Amino acid sequence: PGDYVVHESHGIGVYEGIHKIDTHGIIKDYIKIRYAKGDTLYVPVTQLDLVSRYIGPREDANVRLHKLGGTEWQKTKTRVRHAVQDIAKELIKLYAARMHAKGHAFSPDTEMQRDFESRFEFDETDDQLRCVEEIKSDMEREAPMDRLLCGDVGFGKTEVALRAAFKCICDGKQCALLVPTTILAWQHYQTALQRMEGFPINIELLSRFRTSKQQEEVIKKLKRGEVDLVIGTHRLISKDVRFRDLGLVIVDEEQRFGVTQKEKLKNLCNNVDVLTLSATPIPRTLNMAMSGIRDMSVLEEAPHDRHPVQTYVLEHDEGILADAVRRELRRGGQVYWLHNDVASITRVAARLKARVPEVRVGIGHGKMSEQELSEVWRQMIDHEIDVLVCTTIIETGVDVPNANTLIIDNADRLGLSQLHQIRGRVGRSSRRAYAYFTFMPNKVLSEIAQKRLSAIREFTEFGSGFKIAMRDLEIRGAGNLLGGEQHGHMEAVGYDMYLKLLGDAVAAEKGEAPPQGEECLMDLQMPAHIPEDYI
Repeated sequence: PGDYVVHESHGIGVYEGIHKIDTHGIIKDYIKIRYAKGDTLYVPVTQLDLVSRYIGPREDANVRLHKLGGTEWQKTKTRVRHAVQDIAKELIKLYAARMHAKGHAFSPDTEMQRDFESRFEFDETDDQLRCVEEIKSDMEREAPMDRLLCGDVGFGKTEVALRAAFKCICDGKQCALLVPTTILAWQHYQTALQRMEGFPINIELLSRFRTSKQQEEVIKKLKRGEVDLVIGTHRLISKDVRFRDLGLVIVDEEQRFGVTQKEKLKNLCNNVDVLTLSATPIPRTLNMAMSGIRDMSVLEEAPHDRHPVQTYVLEHDEGILADAVRRELRRGGQVYWLHNDVASITRVAARLKARVPEVRVGIGHGKMSEQELSEVWRQMIDHEIDVLVCTTIIETGVDVPNANTLIIDNADRLGLSQLHQIRGRVGRSSRRAYAYFTFMPNKVLSEIAQKRLSAIREFTEFGSGFKIAMRDLEIRGAGNLLGGEQHGHMEAVGYDMYLKLLGDAVAAEKGEAPPQGEECLMDLQMPAHIPEDYI
């Protein structure tokens, strides 16, 4: 009770629980919904399909209730319906143009490709194999590929992307992997070198980790076709970078590039195959609504040897946290300690050092230069640091499989999706990982913070990015895919209703008749209620 809900015919109201009502001697369960001016609607449980939970783009938004019997809800729905029709038209047009464009049809897999794939040191998940097949069949078509690969943090997107890159290189084409940060570029570069070792493939790195002279050399080699795979930051989309024969562009975390960078990226990707990787889960409903417009592959299955992160929510207690650090150090591991306040971060590091003198502490935050930050990450990867005290910069940090304890100060101040993404930084190996989400002693948490922290504690299993708890992630995912200006429309009718309208608009644009729900009202003179143990 107290949550906002959307009724298909009456709009947004407040859910006030289930009530038993006796009509002519027959008792049925009704859902009570409060509307503006105190009006009340009782919906029989037999019509529950008309009611959905209201989810808006911002969890703290001020939601306006509709008036029962008013015209405002119908007007709002009509306005949003027109907006999504425009989007659907635009999307279908783009998709059709791409289907008619001429790209390069890659050859079927070679013996070398099969050899490369058999050297993967882990067992692939079924999802990984399916996604690889979907990507390859796109690449073998003449129309340029534009596929989005989504998967929760740590679900093996990199391996899928490297197989696509290898296929491109086997056909004598060049491949570019574009990432948002210098340190990520360096890590992908190391992974690619290791994974493609023993094959006649020339891999280069183009980022600030290279001197100007080295960068110039790489650019010359790209132009001459002497580089097969180049991994880099937005430096790759600079004017002076030319490829001899580019076949595939892989973009990691596209939403973290700015508008101008995306425009430059479009020029680079003209008529070549594009694979975009994203850790923001795209909800299934959106996936369905977008079917036939944007090709998507979704990884929902965790690698076989992973354990969910053991999650604790507790008042901040230095003694308990120092013990957690010692326990991780005893098993040779490393710790992330997230303190999201640059002004006091050095004090936190000093206090930890005083409690656990043997610990090697590093500090990382967004006010440091890229050079300084990269050095901190290098020390973390090479295990020269035991505990990294840092801000939310780790949300998009690098992979440190040896870091398996996470401590967050003032976790009640972070959004749900942030907590989920940051927790994904630990538990990236076969070791059990631990997360401690703390809040200040004696602090009275707001209702939103309580909901968030209990949700994050509850949803620890893998792929829970797709659960209700991660709805704000999904909404970000929808915003990324459709453009931020859609947030206002989502807010007006709620996320589920918005997607339903979008799905109908896309179907109509494609010339398909939207599914007509036959309305049939049957009043069976018998009790109807939801079993107590189900609630």
